[in-house]
Amino acid sequence: MTEHLNADPAELAKFSELAHRWWDPESEFRPLHQINPLRLEWINQITSLSGQCVLDVGCGGGILADSMARKGADVLGIDLASKALKVARLHALEAGTPRVRYREVSVEELAREAPSSFDTVTCMEMLEHVPDPHSVVEACSRLVKPGGWVFFSTINRNAKSFAFAIVAAEYMLRMLPRGTHEYAKFIQPSELAAACRQAGLDVIHTRGMEHNPLSGRYWLSADTSVNYLFATRRPEA
Repeated sequence: MTEHLNADPAELAKFSELAHRWWDPESEFRPLHQINPLRLEWINQITSLSGQCVLDVGCGGGILADSMARKGADVLGIDLASKALKVARLHALEAGTPRVRYREVSVEELAREAPSSFDTVTCMEMLEHVPDPHSVVEACSRLVKPGGWVFFSTINRNAKSFAFAIVAAEYMLRMLPRGTHEYAKFIQPSELAAACRQAGLDVIHTRGMEHNPLSGRYWLSADTSVNYLFATRRPEA
């Protein structure tokens, strides 16, 4: 039986074309390099990554997966963009990153194959790029062990997020290539919270991520009007 993949071929092609630039901190992926220390430390403060078995869903070229492995976690990064995974594997080899591996598989397929296998699951900057984000949330819930943490980050849907994440970031400041995001795919926090509850995840912490384009500084705050992060937990059995 052929699985219907929860992926947009145009999105996969978009990131595959840029795959060779994933680890260039001055490339189109510069914002990911800049926010990675923030999201990494936030995750590690909530649940110490050292010694954990961690899954990074939609890992791309491996920026977050690689950094979590360097915190002492055993990390599996999964994605459906073949070229990005090749870049991630090459970087891990060149950098000598221990305890990280990558696999081309959908999160839904892995959830059927290995339920309740991970201490922590991360799914960052990915939900706004798939046709069915609810399916991803549900699969992440199935993959984490009871008592384990699932982290999400995505973009709110409102006039401010349209102005900041698309008009400013893609057209005015050119921080991202045009067409990186589609406004209709943005997800309001209330919608993501409902999807988490439906999947059996408790929303424990919520943070916003802000950016000053003049200084280039990013920071976490209580403002979830544009970029935001969820820390959710699967209840103990």
